[in-house]
Amino acid sequence: MKIEAVIEEKLLSAFSPIHLDVINESHQHNVAPGSESHFKVIIVSKDFEGERLIKRHRAINSLLAEELADKIHALALHTYTEKEWKTYYAENTPLSPKCLGGGKKAG
Repeated sequence: MKIEAVIEEKLLSAFSPIHLDVINESHQHNVAPGSESHFKVIIVSKDFEGERLIKRHRAINSLLAEELADKIHALALHTYTEKEWKTYYAENTPLSPKCLGGGKKAG
């Protein structure tokens, strides 16, 4: 099963999201064509109500620990409550940072 599908399946099962996007951004990085190493997740869940951002991210990182250990190089997480999503982000989802390559630094 593709990594993207595994991520989606696990998040759907664990968080019953109102909105979920799992986006393979590997093509924007210096990796082989068809790679599945860089992802952006946009998830809106009632489970995030009253939870700080760090706790939301830790819950997802824990759920995806196996994939993060050896398959995923980068995972951008955008985690929202339903109110946050509707109020701030539904029409303006944050962009992922540009890849600077392995040893390059922003100038």
